[in-house]
Amino acid sequence: MTGGPSHLLLVDDDLVFCDVLRRSLERRGMEVEVAHDVHEAARRAAARPPRYVTLDLRMPGPSGLSLIERLRALNPQVRIVMLTGYASIATAVEAIKLGAIQYLTKPTDAGQILDALHQDEGNPEVAVAEQPLSVSRLEWEHIQKVLAECDGNISAAARSLGMHRRTLQRKLGKRPVRH
Repeated sequence: MTGGPSHLLLVDDDLVFCDVLRRSLERRGMEVEVAHDVHEAARRAAARPPRYVTLDLRMPGPSGLSLIERLRALNPQVRIVMLTGYASIATAVEAIKLGAIQYLTKPTDAGQILDALHQDEGNPEVAVAEQPLSVSRLEWEHIQKVLAECDGNISAAARSLGMHRRTLQRKLGKRPVRH
């Protein structure tokens, strides 16, 4: 049995963001349950499979990507929006392939999240970038792709990229470069 028609599981390690977003979603009629990591979210979802999920990509422990298939196994109709402050093409593609319906970059608000949760079709009018990605952004994208191929294992990704593990950790600790 799944949660009610407006049951949303909010999964994010940022306590302030969760509190603000939870209150805003509740004012819009959602019944919100909060989890701060993948393991807690999996327990809550197993006890009460949600109808909607907002899922942070990067949290301590496993990435939010690791939870998507488990959520879909509990409720094949679940609508998942991946949220991240560390957006990359590689993680966006993986999130969608795994079953998320939308991928939003932070900062975002409750209105944008609700719109994404209820969007059933792609938008052919979405703006196309005027110029190619910068070299720094291409490096970030490549690192994210290799990291995804290594299932998030930083040591394996560093070996694959031919760089020292600490160098990769430092690069991952930085915010993604803008286009």
